[in-house]
Amino acid sequence: MGINLNPIHTLYYVAPCCFVFLFVPWMIVELPVLKETSSFHFDFFIFGTNSLCAFALNLAVFLIVGKTSALTMNVAGVVKDWILIAFSWSVIKDAITAINLFGYAIAFLGVAYYNHSKLQALKEKEAQKAQEDEEKGSLLMAERDGFEKKDEEN
Repeated sequence: MGINLNPIHTLYYVAPCCFVFLFVPWMIVELPVLKETSSFHFDFFIFGTNSLCAFALNLAVFLIVGKTSALTMNVAGVVKDWILIAFSWSVIKDAITAINLFGYAIAFLGVAYYNHSKLQALKEKEAQKAQEDEEKGSLLMAERDGFEKKDEEN
């Protein structure tokens, strides 16, 4: 018997760990550079809204993975990356190489195959359910016909 956690309870455990694992390297690597190169001042409003957005993102990820699967979340991440790449190419005028296009094509084929296999599995499941319903219906009809014959005999 394992521990059954809902997304909120899981977030209670994951968020502090994320904070510690990110805060320690930030203190060692980023903070000294930040103090030397800029006029660093802590803005509570920016920090608070950014923290709220990060919490909402983590909560959304846990809810989506709980309702679908981790694989679906990864496929959605690939689509998000495509949108970011298209934005950087069209708006920011970032260069895209032939190797980049080859990688995008492989990712596209992977997502298309995933969607195709999910659709085929769904169709197969629906056909199996329809067949089971048809069998149950024919059994009920045969049962009803048997009862009607007994009633006629009596």
